[in-house]
Amino acid sequence: MSVAVPLNGGDSSIAEARHLAVDFLTRARADQDVHVSARAMDLTQLVVSELVTNACKYAPGPMLMELSIVDATVAVTVHDSAAARPVARSEDPLRIGGHGLEIVMAVAQNFDVHPEPAGKRITARIALSGEPGNAR
Repeated sequence: MSVAVPLNGGDSSIAEARHLAVDFLTRARADQDVHVSARAMDLTQLVVSELVTNACKYAPGPMLMELSIVDATVAVTVHDSAAARPVARSEDPLRIGGHGLEIVMAVAQNFDVHPEPAGKRITARIALSGEPGNAR
C-alpha cells in the first residue's frame, strides 16, 4: 500500500502532509487490516511534519511526499529540489529550534538520504508497532 502526493511547498503543506499521513494510516488499518499503534500514528505525523518543514525551509518550491507500508513500517519519503544533504546538529539542550532532524533520527527505525538529478529524496521508516527507533 502506498500513495504519492505533490505538495506546493507553502506553509499549508505541513498541515496538509500531516492530515494525509493520518488518512493513509487510517485507510491501512481499515482497508488492509494493518496494525498501526497510536504511537506509530503520532510518530508518523511528527516525522512528516519535520521532513516537510525542512523541505519548505531549505528547498523552496514543489515537493513530493510518498507514504508506503514496508515490512511492518511506514516509510515517509519527501522529494525536494535542494541538492544539499541535511545534517543533524550536535545535541545542545540549550539551543532553541533546529532539533527536527535529531528528532526524526531518534524515532525512525531507518533514515536515508538519496541524491536525485534535481534535488534529493529523504526517507524515514517508523515501526507500525510504535517501538522507538534509532537511525543514527
